[in-house]
Amino acid sequence: MTNDTNPTRVDPKSGFDPQTKTFRSLLPPVPLPPQSQPLSLAHFALSLLRSSAAADDPSFLSSTSVLIDSSTGRRVSYSLFLRQIRSLSLSLLRSLSISKHHSTTAFLLCPTSLHVPVLHFSLLSLGVTVAPANPLGSDSEIAHQIRITRPEFAFATSATAGKLPPSLKTILIDSPEFLSMLDNDEVVNDDVSWPEVRQSDVAAILFSSGTTGRGKGGALTHRNLIATIGGYHALRLKSAKPEPQPVRLVILPPFHVFGFFMAVRAVSIGETMVLMERFDFEGMLRAVERYRVTYMPVSPPLVVALTKSEVVGKYDLSSLWLLGCGGAPLGKEVVERFNRKFPNVEITQGYGLTETAGVGSKMVEEWETQRIGSVGKLAENMEAKIVDPATGEALPPGHQGELWLRGPAVTKGYVGDEKATAETFDPEGWLKTGDLCLFDSEGFLYILDRLKELIKYKAYQVPPAELEHLLQSHPDIADAAVIPYPDEDAGQIPMAYVVRKPGSNINEVQVMDFVAKKVSPYKKVRRVAFINSIPKTPAGKILRRELISHSLSSGTAKL
Repeated sequence: MTNDTNPTRVDPKSGFDPQTKTFRSLLPPVPLPPQSQPLSLAHFALSLLRSSAAADDPSFLSSTSVLIDSSTGRRVSYSLFLRQIRSLSLSLLRSLSISKHHSTTAFLLCPTSLHVPVLHFSLLSLGVTVAPANPLGSDSEIAHQIRITRPEFAFATSATAGKLPPSLKTILIDSPEFLSMLDNDEVVNDDVSWPEVRQSDVAAILFSSGTTGRGKGGALTHRNLIATIGGYHALRLKSAKPEPQPVRLVILPPFHVFGFFMAVRAVSIGETMVLMERFDFEGMLRAVERYRVTYMPVSPPLVVALTKSEVVGKYDLSSLWLLGCGGAPLGKEVVERFNRKFPNVEITQGYGLTETAGVGSKMVEEWETQRIGSVGKLAENMEAKIVDPATGEALPPGHQGELWLRGPAVTKGYVGDEKATAETFDPEGWLKTGDLCLFDSEGFLYILDRLKELIKYKAYQVPPAELEHLLQSHPDIADAAVIPYPDEDAGQIPMAYVVRKPGSNINEVQVMDFVAKKVSPYKKVRRVAFINSIPKTPAGKILRRELISHSLSSGTAKL
């Protein structure tokens, strides 16, 4: 990465360099291992564990749980976790003939379980590229993912293996064969030559959510993920509150970039993870109460649900002190209502993408969480531009444009898709995020909407997220999504899909009137449909392409 930024001309408040028109991180740079040093993400994370949490307490590894199954209560201690990683790694070396000289890819079709983190760490330590996919994906989606990742073998369960081609060698992680690999005392003491893993090797192929089209596979190197984990390890949110053993509720699946790297991060700092195989709202509340969860990652719709649900009062959530919110913009009204209901719980917001190994901006100081609507400041070792989509000109603080990012966490590109790689990355290494953003004068980043999702009403651009936040503030609306609907006169009009709260009889006219009183005329919602639930990705992003398809098939567009 080139960096011609002169610190003397950088605005100390915003991080903006007026000469290069780039923003630089105001966080202290985090030193990373030399790029030439052979090092896997797994070995890096485990070295951090041993140098921090485990170093302070000799009994930590044996006395502390790293994994807990939320439904069964079954626990895995750190010492058992480390033994299982080594045992599985050595077993796989023997049984799969993993090459030390050629890259090998494993396709994973596994729901959340206690075995998946062990499997990830084992494969990463061996230099095998991990390609985790959604077990609920359609046959065509999975076939596409296998086609572009070209795996040598796969891991699945007895329930998901049927979605894989019979020709692909597959190990079932719920089989006696796999369980014996986890607990093979015979091989643990073998003197084995481990494959050398270069930081430039691809560690994982993670699929983007595909909210507007088919998901792409981002090729994240060990170096990309080491940069992310190293940064989070060095710069955690600083709180004045005394912390017990951190207990993280993991509700994001392991195939999602945040589910993937958050598990590695949790191990690197010695946290306890409570895993939910299937998310359900009340099950989440039970898990917080039962296991005294202190932190959980959330999406904006989940914050809305916590604020509006009356079921929350049945559970003791007093252990909870921090929510990490990402995936989509979080409205100011939602945060304020949440703070009134949960005055002792902080919401820290951040921003990241599959293509940036989950990092982009973050909140580090506790006071930063009071900057409602922002996703924090530019992450360590990261540069940014705000670019005018029409002119390509880089813009100063206070101006809206497309966010471009550059740094050691940014992916090499997309596997099997040179066209998308060329469109998304410029020759100087800048990632064009596709998000409409701005930095304020103090360096706080605001995500306004997706450029591709802006509704083109006549000569105006309408951000769906703004209307969604407004709709969600209505007491009779449980959830909402806004999409473009084709119109002969206007080009597109804002159409709202609304989920009524139980017992509500709110109608189309009332919804439109509510919005019309609070927005400029061009932002009015001009069409409404009621729906049982809003389709979303596991991270809470609205699947607008499904709603657009539904709107066109269920009603005649005025064209």
